[in-house]
Amino acid sequence: MIETDNILPFLENDIRPDIVMVGQRQRTLNDAKLLLKYEHQFVEIACPACGSRNEAQNFKRYGFRYASCGMCHTIYVNPRPRPDHLAEYYVKSEDWAYWNKYVFPASEKARREKLFLPRVNALLEMCKRFETATRTIAEVGAGFGIFCEEIKKVRVFDRVLAIEPSPDLARSCRERGIETLEQPFENVAIADASLDVLACFEVIEHLYDPQAFLKKCKALLSSGGLLVISSPNAAGFDSVVLGEKWNAIDLGHLNLFNLDSLSALLQVSGFRVVQQATPGRLDAELVRKEVLDGALDLTEQPFLRQILIDRWQETGLAFQSFLSNNLLSSHMLVAAQKL
Repeated sequence: MIETDNILPFLENDIRPDIVMVGQRQRTLNDAKLLLKYEHQFVEIACPACGSRNEAQNFKRYGFRYASCGMCHTIYVNPRPRPDHLAEYYVKSEDWAYWNKYVFPASEKARREKLFLPRVNALLEMCKRFETATRTIAEVGAGFGIFCEEIKKVRVFDRVLAIEPSPDLARSCRERGIETLEQPFENVAIADASLDVLACFEVIEHLYDPQAFLKKCKALLSSGGLLVISSPNAAGFDSVVLGEKWNAIDLGHLNLFNLDSLSALLQVSGFRVVQQATPGRLDAELVRKEVLDGALDLTEQPFLRQILIDRWQETGLAFQSFLSNNLLSSHMLVAAQKL
């Protein structure tokens, strides 16, 4: 387990600055229209984690229907856009272009110090502990390129490769001097067993077929190679408390796993799970914001009100650390080795 008490605390505003996020919502709505024009071609699927068709409940967001698996409790979009629809979305997305132009630059310093440097350190520690070779590392969905830039600086890996399908973000990676493949992961031509480490931060929730993705990860990894995945955790504190208002229920997030369902999917895909953690730092603040904005009423939950409102200065950080250190945060990290 990754202990998070020594990780720098931060606010949502550090990584999603209010001043620039104002213009983001309209782009999301425009992107939703881009996808929904194909709604008549959307595909009905079984649960992407366990294959069950036992749906316990469903709701809509941005015009997309979200189901909850009655067996493993994964939340997923069903029916969902086809892979070709998603490929067009990532090329034409106004939202991703906006993040690249405004949100990532405005938050780069905080993201580097409080998100990506801890990820680099955690990954290097895992490589050492699990005796993973360090010839080649690839990041799938490399985004603005900060992780690749930082992992390249430490000079542990001989080759650092960014895989990023969005043109604006791929350009940002190249501008940082990172070797970049500008295409969806499913289409990349990399020799089998040529990668020692694959890092996939906030990627698997976006995928049409997560199991097919994991099978390709297995094929590309060398013997004993390490796969590191971070993703929203649908069984975490703010996801459970906020329900349909949880901010991870967002356009492009097709699969919202939990630790158990993601670990089970990894196992059936040919991996051995070697580490689980929930290093999230924002659960308590996000729920507190909903209360302060009047969107969530804690009248019937006086204990939570004490922690999140009445005694926030005394208890907020300690409560978040408790969530993170006990696998209760809504942001999770799972590491697995190729069998």
